Amino acid sequence: MVTGAARRIGAELVRHLHHSGMNIILHYRSSEHDAASLASDLNAKRADSIKLLQGDLKEYANSKNLIQQAAALFGRIDVLINNASSFYPTDLNEINEDRWDDLIGVNLKAPLFLTQAIAPHLKASHGCIINIVDIHADRPLKDYSVYCIAKAGLAMLTKSMARELAPEVRVNGISPGAIMWPEQQHYEDNHQEIISRTALKRQGSPSDIADTALFLINHANYITGQIIAVDGGRTLSN
Repeated sequence: MVTGAARRIGAELVRHLHHSGMNIILHYRSSEHDAASLASDLNAKRADSIKLLQGDLKEYANSKNLIQQAAALFGRIDVLINNASSFYPTDLNEINEDRWDDLIGVNLKAPLFLTQAIAPHLKASHGCIINIVDIHADRPLKDYSVYCIAKAGLAMLTKSMARELAPEVRVNGISPGAIMWPEQQHYEDNHQEIISRTALKRQGSPSDIADTALFLINHANYITGQIIAVDGGRTLSN
């Protein structure tokens, strides 16, 4: 199950893991057209291998029901990828409860309650959870303080749940760097500056995230509680 999977990195995760032979529960909130189009393309390659699941992850009381619906689609769940995210600037003077609740809710609170709801299923299948974190979880991005706080919380949630759900379930994170630029115009001026600070001096690809996810699912049986930075060496510099 991949949350927020209709577009961008989520869609690449779906394509990549599907290509490896996995059946995917493609969760979306409002991007119905994109979700249906992606599912149609992939189901044409392998029938009934992609199932759609719509839901608002901020309806926390519905998390258990959402996971029950997900489990019923294929009869089991082996992996949860918490990919859904909200991202936009929050100047200190503009922070209010609505923006706080949205950014914390989607990036941190929703993964917590989904983890709580899915834990029995993953324990039964000895599955794993992957949280999509961010290198700005420990390197704050100016004007994005609430987002960074939320991702920092997700990093600690990853480590905490690795202890809570062991030994049956592994929980790890992937921390992207300059992989896919945010859609906001506000961020565009920073592109070349960010690339110049990476050791590899180039932008990454969503497939780099998907490759890491596939590694954590299929080839990392003795790894839990870790957050892998896929950032071209960005975190090597200040």
